[in-house]
Order: sequence, then structure tokens, then C-alpha cells
Amino acid sequence: MRPRHIALAVLVAALWGVNFVVIELGLDHFPPLLFSALRFLAAAVPAIFLLGRPSVAWKWVVGVGLVLGVGKFGLLFIGMGQGMPAGLSSLVLQIQAVFTALFAALALSERPGRIRVAGMAVALAGITVAAVDEGAGGPVLAFVLVVGAAACWGVSNVFTRRAAPKDALTFMVWVSAVPVLPLLGLSLLFEGPDRDAEALAALDWSGVGIILFVAWVSTVFGFGAWGFLLRQYPASSVAPFTLLVPVFGMSSAALALGEDVSPLRWCAAALLVGGVALTSGVGLATASGRRAAADIRVRRPADPAAPPPPGASASRTPSTPTCPGPSRPGPPPAAAPRSPAAAE
Repeated sequence: MRPRHIALAVLVAALWGVNFVVIELGLDHFPPLLFSALRFLAAAVPAIFLLGRPSVAWKWVVGVGLVLGVGKFGLLFIGMGQGMPAGLSSLVLQIQAVFTALFAALALSERPGRIRVAGMAVALAGITVAAVDEGAGGPVLAFVLVVGAAACWGVSNVFTRRAAPKDALTFMVWVSAVPVLPLLGLSLLFEGPDRDAEALAALDWSGVGIILFVAWVSTVFGFGAWGFLLRQYPASSVAPFTLLVPVFGMSSAALALGEDVSPLRWCAAALLVGGVALTSGVGLATASGRRAAADIRVRRPADPAAPPPPGASASRTPSTPTCPGPSRPGPPPAAAPRSPAAAE
């Protein structure tokens, strides 16, 4: 990956890590499904009226919108609303890299090798340890909901890869418009109109700021940049940067919310992050990228605009005689030495 794309991936990971703290704060203002609906409403309006139509089939817009908006964020917000800590949520959600690799193998023919399969096993062991730790002092159902959100994220990664939108920002804005009505309907059905009306009536500037952050910074910019990276590189190459999300998520939750991290949770974090790294082929991708870059440099043809080597011009263009009369043919000029690039 290019350095600027690496920096973009790290920035998105940092924003998504801090976003878990913002979500935790937002759940004090809104019911989970209503909060998610307001998030996508703010992300879609008014930007949807300023941008053109997405350059992909509508099935991908609707598919990503439902799986990412309703599936991933609906389950994530409900899980956190039922007591899943923000820092642990940022960690468990990264199992999406394993789901991405599995779904990419089925849909995109990106077959995982033995190392990546071993990484999946290590990551699943980390999820098991985290489940044991959460089961000892937290709601298990909330944990399961966040794992389900990770699976939905994996599906949306593959959908985005298949869609390959030319304009990631336009695509994300239109995707954000899809889950608004389904989430509002689910909120009215399960959370109740009275609870929704009470939350909207108590809306203050802090609530507005929270919605704008999760909508414009985390959703529009974050997923727009993520979709751009997925269009440029294989899904298994982009996924490793989500390893940084729990680093920012757990540290910001500890600093801002005072969350404690137990020794068992640190063990789960080490297993999960290490397993996701193997699953995503971090070291393998780096080595293969270097070999590919070196091969491109060796095989690149000579630049036709470059000046010819000494002696080559004499073999192409006859020199102008210095005196009148026919010129004698001299000895043929020595052939210019061939560069390794030209020899290839």
C-alpha cells in the first residue's frame, strides 16, 4: 500500500476507536435503534441532495445499507446499550477480519492459506477468552450481539469490494440513506414511540455534537475512506488496519470512561489481535508487496523520452558532413551497451 493510503487507514482506525466512546456517551441520550437512525439520517441529509447518483448498481447500495446500517450498527448499539463496555466492543468487533476472510473466500475466491487458517483459530480462541471474561461479570447476550455486528461488517466489506464504487463518498452517503426508515420502524416497534419522543424532546447541544461526530466523521468520512481503500486493494490487505481500532478504543475508553481492563481481557486482546494479524496476512502481504514492487522495477521498459546512450544516435540519424561532396562510409559505430531493463 502507498504511504498516504497507510496514513489514511491509520486515521480511520483512530476515529473508529474513539467513536466507541462517543457511542457510549450517545446511548445516555437516545435509545440504541433511534440513535443509529439519527446517525444515518444526519450522514445522508443534506449531502444526498448535493451529490450525484452512485456509480454502482442499486442492489449494492441497498445491500450494504441494510447489512452495514441495520445489521452491524443496529446490533452494535443494542449490545452496547445492554451493557457491553465500549473498550471491549472495540476489541470484539475486530473479529470482522476473520468473517471478511471467510466471506471473501466464498464470494471473491480469495482463498486463505494455512497461516491464515491458523490465524482464524487463534482469533477465535481470543473471542472465547473474551467471552469467558465477559460472562464472569457482564451480559453474555450483549457480547453475542457485538459478535453478530462483526459478522455483518464482514459481509458489508465483501459487498463493497464487489461493488467497487468509483466515488466512495457518494456511495457512502447513499448507503447511509438506506437504513434510516428500517431503523426508525424498528425503534418504534421495540423501543416505543413514547421513549423516542422523550429522547428527541430532551435533545441538547451535546446530543447534537454526538450525532454529528458519529454521522459525519465516523460514518461519512470513515466508511467513505474505508470503501476507497477496499476498491484500491484486496479486502484481506485492508482489514489488518482494524487491528489499531481496539488500541485507540480501549485506551480512549480507559481515559474518558474509566473502564478497567482485567488480565484475562489483556490475554484475549493479545490472542485476538495476533490471530487477526495472521488471518489478514500482515507480514505475508508486506513481503509479497515488496517482491512485486521489485519485479515491476526490473521489468519496467526503458523510458522512450530518455536521451539515447552515447553512440546510439549515430546508428539512427546520419551525421551532417562537414565538407561538400559525398561522404565515405566509415566503420559502423559500436553498439550501445544494453541496460538490464532493456534486456528484459
